[in-house]
Amino acid sequence: MNVELAVGGIVAIRDRVPPLTSIPLPKAVDRRWLGKRWPVRELAAPPPGSGLKPVLGDAGLPVIGHALDSMRFGVDFALRQYETYGPVSWMGSFGQRFVVLSGPEATQAALVNKDKAFSQEGWKFFIERFFHRGLMLLDFEEHHVHRRIMQEAFTRDRLAGYARQFGPVLRDGVARWPERPRLYWALKQLTLDVATRVFMATPSGAGAARINRAFVDSVRAPTSLVRIPVPGGRWAAGLAGRRTLERYFTENLPAKRESRGDDLFSVLCHATGEDGERFSDADVVNHMIFLMMAAHDTTTITSTAVAYHLAKHPEWQERAREESLALGDDLPDLAALDRLETLDLVIKESLRLTAPVPSLPRKAVKDVAVLGHHIPAGTFVTIAPNTNHYSPEHWSDPRSFDPERFAEPRREDKSHRYAWMPFGGGAHKCIGLHFGMFEVKALLHEMLRARRWSVPDGYRMRWDYVSLPVPVDGLPVRLEPSRNRANKA
Repeated sequence: MNVELAVGGIVAIRDRVPPLTSIPLPKAVDRRWLGKRWPVRELAAPPPGSGLKPVLGDAGLPVIGHALDSMRFGVDFALRQYETYGPVSWMGSFGQRFVVLSGPEATQAALVNKDKAFSQEGWKFFIERFFHRGLMLLDFEEHHVHRRIMQEAFTRDRLAGYARQFGPVLRDGVARWPERPRLYWALKQLTLDVATRVFMATPSGAGAARINRAFVDSVRAPTSLVRIPVPGGRWAAGLAGRRTLERYFTENLPAKRESRGDDLFSVLCHATGEDGERFSDADVVNHMIFLMMAAHDTTTITSTAVAYHLAKHPEWQERAREESLALGDDLPDLAALDRLETLDLVIKESLRLTAPVPSLPRKAVKDVAVLGHHIPAGTFVTIAPNTNHYSPEHWSDPRSFDPERFAEPRREDKSHRYAWMPFGGGAHKCIGLHFGMFEVKALLHEMLRARRWSVPDGYRMRWDYVSLPVPVDGLPVRLEPSRNRANKA
């Protein structure tokens, strides 16, 4: 959720941000506020004699701060904040002051978290009501115990089993797409079909639309400006979505406890830690709701970004297609997916250009210094992956699409441990990152062998950052059969 990445306007770099008049905004919003320069203030005075510097920033609009700026401009406002105030700054958003940590060095200080100064309370501020006690919301030793149990669900052998399950779903789903889909929504339905099959061993059916709606409502609710359940509002819809998901998983849990299936739901019911720890029923329900959201939405965003860049760069689409066709007609296993090296480069570059989770919120549980700046206890903090991904100090021509930057010998992602961090880092690095990469590879592989796709000349996709990134227009594409397809499926 990147609502805390926005900043106020600064004349020296204003030309780098799309003009406000060119982007539709809610009628109630006065455009003059969004371009306004705000008074620069200190977050808090450093302790006397500490030698630390204060964190500088600005509050933005009353109460909402820079939330609207961020929802509309995403990456551009994150970069403006960094260029204006440096790697440690603060900003107003949602009635709070958020310290923004940008750039690899500041990111490392927070994610390595050696002295346990940063907790997941930042995530709780946004998503606790909707993803209660999901793995990402747990802290320190409790998080370690839950992660250790859950790791059993993401071993190489488990991943191989999941790949055998999602392969047929993906092949059948891509074959049924119409000629001119809104690709984001087609991909979202397909990744939901995968999630219901792999995570719950349930085929997609009439109930899938209801579960999908519940997930969408729960994901979009945390960035609602009205954070009370007003009828018809996003917050109320999110709470209703959470209740729907709780009922679904609770009703199905007894059968999963009794089974020994290969789906994630069954695996979590029986997962055991090194010392015999097991998840309670409530733990399983909470983790399933969180993991379904995390796997479903981030995979949809990533595959959308990859498909967009392959449409804009047909030479890369053809290069990737050659490798996919060379695998033959069999559904690929993990070893075959590992051989799709071009897709690997394109996926990594797409993740750099569009981080699926553009902000990683935390909370300082005690006074802490980051790069010589004083952050007092109780301060909300957000880490900004997009800023790192566009840093000219670590990436050549960072706004360009250049998958070769991840290939040997360039490996620009090795310029710093946190130059490229689409999966987060530290103790809370995404536990399902390998599952996600394999699913995206398998999905794009099926698209490449069955279809060619394109967008009109001059088309540029724009992301909506109200919650996780979503293409404003759903990414309309034209699909055609892959004429030189080697398979007869």
